[in-house]
Formats: sequence, structure tokens, C-alpha cells
Amino acid sequence: MKKYQIFVSSTYIDLIEERQAAVEAILKSGHIPAGMELFTASNQSQWTIIQKWIDESDIYMLILGGRYGSIEPKSGLSYTELEYNYALEKGKPLFAVVMKDEALDKKVKNHGREVFENENPQKLKEFKAKVLTYMTSFFEDNKDIKLAVHESVGKLQQENRLIGWIRADEAPNPQQYLDQITSLQNEKEELRKENTRLKKVKTNGHDAEDFDELLKVLESEKISLARLQKENEKFPDETSLLRGFKGFKRDIIIGVVNNGFITTQGQFVFYDLAPLLQIHGLMRIEKATNSGTAQRAIITEKGQNLLAYIAKQKIKA
Repeated sequence: MKKYQIFVSSTYIDLIEERQAAVEAILKSGHIPAGMELFTASNQSQWTIIQKWIDESDIYMLILGGRYGSIEPKSGLSYTELEYNYALEKGKPLFAVVMKDEALDKKVKNHGREVFENENPQKLKEFKAKVLTYMTSFFEDNKDIKLAVHESVGKLQQENRLIGWIRADEAPNPQQYLDQITSLQNEKEELRKENTRLKKVKTNGHDAEDFDELLKVLESEKISLARLQKENEKFPDETSLLRGFKGFKRDIIIGVVNNGFITTQGQFVFYDLAPLLQIHGLMRIEKATNSGTAQRAIITEKGQNLLAYIAKQKIKA
């Protein structure tokens, strides 16, 4: 039977019992918990170790309570959010369990204000909004966490080709697979050569010309920044659509959901920027979840290719 390694991420002091409940549920399910509670994640070497643990894990789990966590100086983000972003960036199958407001109120009453975010409430709100756009369960007590582990891991097993771990003495004879791998590697090399040839043709052909023409159009089109001006008067009245596309590329790539946690910047991207970029095939609007009415505005493949072209050509808006 395969065992899956599950990386458990959370803030530390305020969620010790909750993390322990998750570890117990993972072990009871026959899988392997992993986490970085032995590290304070305060320097680059430890962050490298964290990345390695996430890379080697099959599933990433987040427990989100009432604290945002300690801040990494360069990014201005908490280490917990950095871990979550890294798992997203790597395409790691993931799920989150989020503490209900009633449970947080009870925890504050029992343990004091140290379990509640006082320094960076807005960052916690924005992080929570992002987390809720992906696979999420809410918990009120440790039983909810254990149930969420059981259900979420089972669902991710079905929906993803997880690698997992098996005992060495249970592994099948690898020779037939080695022969297949050799054959596939040879085929892959031929395809790589053909792909390289085609890319050269496309780069030197009309695709690059099409992007150049599209960039001119985006530079000429203007978009109002009135929504952002209401929050920060430093914003000009308007800017080019190209500057908007480049300037808000982080939100465009991750995607913005029009739910109750959307920020002013998110509203600008969803309601002002996305419709104009959608006309040019650079963004799309899709359902955020299978159930519910929330929608997500997110970059298209064409948009990703254009951003790559802008970076490669070092184009400035």
C-alpha cells in the first residue's frame, strides 16, 4: 500500500493542538506527516530546507487560524503564506482547514489575545481570501480537522497522480519499466528536437509580429484608475492597459475571486482590468468552485505567453 507524505503548514504557538490533531489523523490513515515545527524559518538555509520538504511531499495541508505569522523581511509576507505560495507555484495538490469565527472567539477567550492577529489583520484577511479560492474546509474543533484530513486526502488521491512511498520489498521488478522508460526517453528526445525547430519558426515568424501588434494596442488603450484612487490618491487618473497588465500580473496569474474577501486591488483587477483583457484573450472568467456563485478572473495561456514574451524581450510599458 502506498503511503503519501503530507506537509502540514500553520502558524506555530496558537495551533499546536490543531496541528497535532492533523498529524494523528494522517498517521491513522496510514500516511506520513511532515512539518517544519523544528525550524524557526528565519534564514535562507532553513527556507531552502522547507522548500525541499514541500517538493518531496505528495500533498500540502494548511491549517489557518487567527494569526498571520512571523514576517519574512524581503517579501513582507508571513512564512506560512510563503509556504502556501510555494506549494501553489509547484502545482502541489493541496487543501486547507480554516478556523470558524466562533471557534476563534472561544480560543481568544480561553488563551488570550496572543492567538489573534493584531499587527497584520489586513494581510491575514487577504491571505484567507486567497486560501478560500482553493480546496477548503472549516473547523470548529479537532474532530473537524481529523474528518477534513480523511475526506480531503481521499479526494486528492482520486484527482491526482500522487507518487507516494512503498516498501522496497513490495516494489515490482523494474526491468520492464526501465525498457519502457528508455523507449520513452528516445521518443521524448525526438519530440524535443522537433519542438525546438517549431519554436524557432514561430519566434521568427508571425507569432512574434502578432505579439508586437497586440502590445501596441494595449499601450494605446487606457483604463481608469478611479477605483484605486479612492483608496490611494497617488494613483493617476488612468494608465495604459499594458501597464495594468504588467503592474498587476501577480493577481492576474494567481487569479482574483469576487467573494466577500476581495480587496480594492482585487476589485480593480476583477471588474475593471479583466473585462478589457478578456477582449484580447488574455484573461478569462470562470467559476471559482463547483458549488456557489463566486467567479474567478485569471490569466489565459495566451496571457502567459505574452508575459513570457514581454520578459524575454525586456519590453517596458
